[in-house]
Amino acid sequence: MTAAIIQTRGLTKSYKGGKSKFALQNLDLAVEKGEIFGYLGPNGAGKTTTIKLLLDLIRPESGSASLFGLDARASSVEIRKRLGYLPGDLNLWKNLSGQHVIRYFSSVRGTPIPDYAKTLIEQLEFDPTKKVRSYSTGNRRKLGLILALMHRPELLVLDEPTNGLDPLVQQIFMGLMREAQANGQTVFLSSHLLNEVQAICDRAAILRDGRLLSVQRIDELSSSGFKYVKLTLRDPQPALILANVAGVEDIQVDGSQISLRLTGDFDPLLRALSGYYVVNMHVQEPTLEEIFLTYYGDRLANGSARNRQPTPEAK
Repeated sequence: MTAAIIQTRGLTKSYKGGKSKFALQNLDLAVEKGEIFGYLGPNGAGKTTTIKLLLDLIRPESGSASLFGLDARASSVEIRKRLGYLPGDLNLWKNLSGQHVIRYFSSVRGTPIPDYAKTLIEQLEFDPTKKVRSYSTGNRRKLGLILALMHRPELLVLDEPTNGLDPLVQQIFMGLMREAQANGQTVFLSSHLLNEVQAICDRAAILRDGRLLSVQRIDELSSSGFKYVKLTLRDPQPALILANVAGVEDIQVDGSQISLRLTGDFDPLLRALSGYYVVNMHVQEPTLEEIFLTYYGDRLANGSARNRQPTPEAK
């Protein structure tokens, strides 16, 4: 990955009502060629605003954006020829069948329906003969995915792509994204689902209230340096025995069972337990959601600090 497919510098957009509100503020972001990039944040964080700015559907107050090295405003038509877009609020012609919509999109591009569209129809188990108005939310999402993916564009821009899809189809979607990456395509995926991003993305950006909080590799986030530890001792012990051990936090005691969060090495914990009979020790890696809530909890939980307790499996 050497060339930035998406690049923003100081990108800023505000909406004015009774009070001016920044939807996006000074966004500096780079998405590299060939990666699956997750764009994370709760609803209202500015994810869709960013996508609309990239596609020149709205204009910024300041800053710039480029795709494929082309200015998002000056070269918007050329850019759109090279990408596939799935909006979060997909609106299509309700009286047309799925097949007619697919044929229309192909004709706009000046090509016959790609063979890959038929493959997608089969993989997603989508019935193209029905009219759009009769489709469920999930089936409309499937149609949107087919329209975005069928011409195998260089860049996929997907806004909450799995909304309304059942878990089985979500797994199929993840397979399609890996296939796209193997084909040399780049994926920019907006989501509020942390497990979705953890499963397929190379890197993720975290957005809150229009501000970029962090950009990190998923593997770096997943190896965050802390773990959940559950200890079973032969005899009940008070929490006090581990209260001052380096790296130990969030101690929960239930008789002879002790649950805690450990940051750093195990050695201080093991030394503190040297005088006690340990029946069992279970170690659980945190999920991506737990990592985010730990490090960004004060900004991700409606502005108030929140610490994540061990999951039920870790207790």
